[in-house]
Amino acid sequence: MATKARMFNREAANPRNKPEEILKYLGLKVGQKVADIGAGGGYFSLRLAEIVGQTGKVYAVDVDPGELEFINRMAQEKSLDNIKVLLTKKMELSLPEKVDLMFLRNVYHHLKNRVRYFTNLKQFLESDGRIAIVEHERGRRFNLSRIFEHRVTQAIIIGEMEEAGYNASEKLGFLSDQSFTIFSTSSYRKEI
Repeated sequence: MATKARMFNREAANPRNKPEEILKYLGLKVGQKVADIGAGGGYFSLRLAEIVGQTGKVYAVDVDPGELEFINRMAQEKSLDNIKVLLTKKMELSLPEKVDLMFLRNVYHHLKNRVRYFTNLKQFLESDGRIAIVEHERGRRFNLSRIFEHRVTQAIIIGEMEEAGYNASEKLGFLSDQSFTIFSTSSYRKEI
């Protein structure tokens, strides 16, 4: 399990995938609460926990108990006690409290009945909360996501999220092989 988690983390940390820019555009503040849905090896969970600080909280959510054990170990090594791991079933996410941000990286294509899923998630989102979705797009590079269709276009994501009651408040175009869209329940829109 640790091998797979390390592989996920190497991919997330790869400068080609611009993790620093992703974190910058999330605009998190100390004390905020975040759910990293489909946390994988925990690269972003750990980074998010550093940003929100001791007064904030990160829920690392995954369907794989081995991945969550790995995240727990990494959090302990880094003395990050503001990460809580949550084992979930694919379509039955429950959080212990409302969060300011839900973050999903390369997870959207795994979800079934996404409109229902995200409609249900509203109960766990603060009124001014956001959902950030990074998802594989039809990129220029040849990779496994293209072979196995592990991707959903930004247009489909926006359509489904609108059906679930969200607005695409930011569409960020700096990733070459992925879309990055931030959704909210407000009508504010910004394109970068």
